[in-house]
Amino acid sequence: MPKTTFAATDLPVTAPLHLGLPVWQDSSWASRWFGDPAARQHTLQYYARFFNSVEGNTTFYALPSQATLAKWQAAVPADFRFTFKLHQDITHNGPVGANQARLEEQLSLMRQLKDQLGMLLIQLPAHFAPSALRQLKKLLAYLADEFVLGVEVRHPEFFTKGEAEVALNRLLMRYGANRIIMDTRALFAGPAQNAMVAEARIKKPRVPVNIIATAQSPVVRFVGGDDDHINQQMLTPWVHKCQQWRQEGKSPFLFLHRPDNKDAPWLAQQFVELHNRCYPKTPLTGPMSATGQQEDLF
Repeated sequence: MPKTTFAATDLPVTAPLHLGLPVWQDSSWASRWFGDPAARQHTLQYYARFFNSVEGNTTFYALPSQATLAKWQAAVPADFRFTFKLHQDITHNGPVGANQARLEEQLSLMRQLKDQLGMLLIQLPAHFAPSALRQLKKLLAYLADEFVLGVEVRHPEFFTKGEAEVALNRLLMRYGANRIIMDTRALFAGPAQNAMVAEARIKKPRVPVNIIATAQSPVVRFVGGDDDHINQQMLTPWVHKCQQWRQEGKSPFLFLHRPDNKDAPWLAQQFVELHNRCYPKTPLTGPMSATGQQEDLF
């Protein structure tokens, strides 16, 4: 079990916690979570009643039309914050940021969101090594004045606390970019309970969890497994860390994954319940708070 060493108190906080999932729709949610058949046609609208952010992975594969983006905007309240990954043509297919045409196409769309764009996510491939940091520097310099940025790296040299990691963190701090923290420890703990967990272990990176806030909106991507006891053990330190960040005036983003993301709302509820037990004077509202649909999953 990770040690809880973070200093946080149950004092009032003004900085928000942006809580969300990696998807905003699943065919089972209308009955299993929302308890309303109408949710099948308005999933984002229903999702946004309980979460104030989402990890937008769709833009990594394809960019939406302006009309689709406008429809998404209209479905959420003003304080909802989308995060969207840069398209793979920008980050994975060739040098990082070299596809200027695709970059400008996406930036034009992202500007349409205005204040509802919480962050642009720059997910870099595992082969992106320290020797390529100049490419990232050029991209950050181009984007940082206009957009809040999050950067995720997967190359092992960026996790050794050596020169490469120091150089990366300094670069991110220079441009006010947030280092994305990927926590897959719960997913990889113990034997795989089923085929879904085994498949998720193949797809998700297993990287060290180096906790750092390089800017004002630290990002945590937490991937739980199907063992709720282990999930609780691994989530509890993040309850305290997110509270500490907020007390420092930072606005963290926390995205919660499961091997099958149809179960992710229940992991989020678990986080909220843990938070509210630890910090009853600063409670969060959970995804099951008003639905009456909570299942006894943990």
